[in-house]
Amino acid sequence: MSQEKLVIYHNPRCSKSRETLQILEDNNVSPEIVEYLEQPPTPEELTSIIGKLGVSARDLLRTTEPVYRDAELDDDSLTDDEIIEAICEYPALLQRPIVVAGDKAIIGRPPVKVLDIIA
Repeated sequence: MSQEKLVIYHNPRCSKSRETLQILEDNNVSPEIVEYLEQPPTPEELTSIIGKLGVSARDLLRTTEPVYRDAELDDDSLTDDEIIEAICEYPALLQRPIVVAGDKAIIGRPPVKVLDIIA
């Protein structure tokens, strides 16, 4: 892997997030750890991540979170900007973990997908 900085948007209470971090560490990668529930990404950071993932903002939503229903985010008329604002306001909505390296990003589900970004 090149020397580019690797960042993991991490929730230490999530088993998939912990597994992904462990895979990185097992491969001698020391990522910058962003505990996104404590330090939510900005709208600009999320927009950048979405571009690197090649997905829509809606693809980053955890639809099983109670706030997803409470905030009525199942409304298909919501724009990407509105969804991004909701994720910033309610960071528990963010799929996890997300690993970013340079111009690439992956969602670590399953955690072994992280190997694609460090290969």
